Amino acid sequence: MIRIRHSQERGHSSHGWLDSRHTFSFGDYYDPRHTGFSSLRVINDDRVLPAAGFPTHPHRDMEIITYMLEGALAHKDSMGNGSVLRAGEVQRMTAGTGITHSEFNASDADGVHFLQIWILPDRRGYTPGYQQARFSAQDKAGRLCLVASPDGRSGSLTIHQDALLYATVLDADEAVQHTLAPGRCAYVHVARGEIRLNGTRLTDGDGAAMVDEALLHLSTDSVGEALLFDLAAQE
Repeated sequence: MIRIRHSQERGHSSHGWLDSRHTFSFGDYYDPRHTGFSSLRVINDDRVLPAAGFPTHPHRDMEIITYMLEGALAHKDSMGNGSVLRAGEVQRMTAGTGITHSEFNASDADGVHFLQIWILPDRRGYTPGYQQARFSAQDKAGRLCLVASPDGRSGSLTIHQDALLYATVLDADEAVQHTLAPGRCAYVHVARGEIRLNGTRLTDGDGAAMVDEALLHLSTDSVGEALLFDLAAQE
């Protein structure tokens, strides 16, 4: 079964400096039908104006993944990390017992566009942690590139959950397939462009939850970038 979540159905918040689309309930947006999927709790599609951003704020007991699409995002946190994330880079923070951090557009002239993803950890109370890595367009071109996993294999970021996050960039002559093991489910989010999922056309911002689907086939008629979450089945 494939359940489509169209881009225009997502929650929306606008604060002048921030335009954010929420796949799942977040902040002032609440929809009891969309509070998460398996361990996946948040996919926020954020655009931040030049020199603006999120002042220091706290998190705890969450795996937070920032997937950069355009621009540069300056990050500082209570673990002593300070960095600038650029397009193609991905950051993972384990909030664990508690962290504070800030995120600001590093440019005074250009906007920044990124996805922020929250995944529930497999238990509470982890020691806070941080990772950052680059996954180039070439790494993702015509293949499923592993971005995050429980064991950090193949150069992926390490998350404390039975979840795999893949990214792919496809041109019109390319396709990828992913087989779900028994007891697994999946979520696909189109970061930009167009993707066909098992023949169904999805466009920028669309998502799809999949249960009892053994094989996922992703292709495109033009060009598209997508994230694929391979998750433990919902209880």
